[in-house]
Amino acid sequence: MQHIIVASSILAADFSRLTEEIRRVEQAGADWIHCDIMDGHFVDNISFGPEIVGIVRKETKLPLDVHLMIQRPDHYASRFVKAGANSITVHVEREADHDVEKTLRLIRDAGCRPGLSLNPATPFESVEPFLDKIDILLVMTVHPGFGGQSFRPEMMEKVKRAAEWNKSRQRKIDIEVDGGINAETARLSIQNGANVLVAGTSIFRAKDYREAIRELRGSG
Repeated sequence: MQHIIVASSILAADFSRLTEEIRRVEQAGADWIHCDIMDGHFVDNISFGPEIVGIVRKETKLPLDVHLMIQRPDHYASRFVKAGANSITVHVEREADHDVEKTLRLIRDAGCRPGLSLNPATPFESVEPFLDKIDILLVMTVHPGFGGQSFRPEMMEKVKRAAEWNKSRQRKIDIEVDGGINAETARLSIQNGANVLVAGTSIFRAKDYREAIRELRGSG
């Protein structure tokens, strides 16, 4: 049985106690720390930049999973590599304004795992030409930009298609889901083929982080 990776999204953490929050999720059994980077252009919100990622890097040995919801990720990716990212996921949508293949190559050449994400309105066909060039496919199960939104079950069709692609390949990609992930939606995502769960609110708003993470994996 495959290990389900839980990537705790610090966007939902208490930033006044960020160091403590990171240590708590690490001790509770999180596998990755997920960093949502938003620029106020590609999505209608602003979060944080490479400096915060660098601070997080000093506080944990866990892999840092950086999701660039920004325009011109090709221009900024190297700053997140320098800050300590282990994987960097960029968007396939035209509004991200970059040469997708070149950006993915830049990320891999810098020693990071490249990932590609698609928004709910973006068809799976948009990422198909790049699947053999990535290590992570991130299926957004809400419209990106704000936490606490409701999960969109119709996105499971994309997860299924990625899982089918994996079946026909020796080299598998991680299938990651992000948005409205709780114990119930995690179960549905895993059933459809996801192996990486990005969870913010359902962990950081829980009384017991360890129990919340166990429930996400389906072992609560």
